[in-house]
Amino acid sequence: MSINEKPAPFSRRSLLRNTAYGFGMLGLSDLLSAETNPLAPKAPHFDPRAKRVIVLFMDGGPSHIDTFDQKPLLDRDHMKPPPFKLETTFNPVGALMKSPWAFRHYGQSGMLVSDLFPNVAQHVDKICFLHSMVADGLDHGGALLQMHTGTLTLTRPSMGSWMLYGLGTENQNLPGFITIRPHVGHSGVRNWSAAFLPGAYQGTPVGVSRPKLDELKKEPIENLLPQGLTSEQQRYELDMLRNINLRQADANRYDERLESRIQSFELAFRMQMEAPDAFDISKESEATRKLYGVDDPVTADYG
Repeated sequence: MSINEKPAPFSRRSLLRNTAYGFGMLGLSDLLSAETNPLAPKAPHFDPRAKRVIVLFMDGGPSHIDTFDQKPLLDRDHMKPPPFKLETTFNPVGALMKSPWAFRHYGQSGMLVSDLFPNVAQHVDKICFLHSMVADGLDHGGALLQMHTGTLTLTRPSMGSWMLYGLGTENQNLPGFITIRPHVGHSGVRNWSAAFLPGAYQGTPVGVSRPKLDELKKEPIENLLPQGLTSEQQRYELDMLRNINLRQADANRYDERLESRIQSFELAFRMQMEAPDAFDISKESEATRKLYGVDDPVTADYG
């Protein structure tokens, strides 16, 4: 080093950390190296039959007492006051009201379905109905959060994050957990959050709720395509950014959030190769587009 060169910054804290923690970091680095790819496929505890999990959570759907959960006591006590005290912000509390739809038995299982769903009623023997679900809160936001995370107060990983954490993903160029046009209200990102799990297991939102119909095709694809840069230029930028982040991580020991950020940049770069094709619904057949309701303006957004 010449006399004009300045020594690299090396504080007293860095000296103590790099010496006292040195041997411990050797063991930790070995553990971390074994998990350099947190999204790698993991063998389940048993041979699975399902290859994918798709949850259609339709916030704001019809009430269970109007669809598949008949309440005979509501028929009996229609327009009577509730027989117990309700802790609610609505004051005064109104009278009880029965469902306006009649219920009938369908299928070999004899499942009760209201007249609201005559077509669904023809397939009840193929459907699993859970009538034991309860929520701890009365408001929509808390109920949504509890549906996706199991709690309405604490910050917990969403079920999609848990699945990705436990199983990994076979496609390393696409996210293992996506949420399509999620609702930004009612607890928002916490409904697809990884919480205390590493950030690599966070859900990847695609679009936002209630877009304009003319943006349905172009929005997800165009946001993934490179803007004015070649793949080589993007790769160079990412490598430089990764080197800077790694220097920061090395100076401050292992930083889970920083490592997750590095992985997200890398995944975004790899997505440019496969995501545009995966989101291009124009390649689907007319039969498939009709099956999902893409041919109907009323159902095109959700389809």
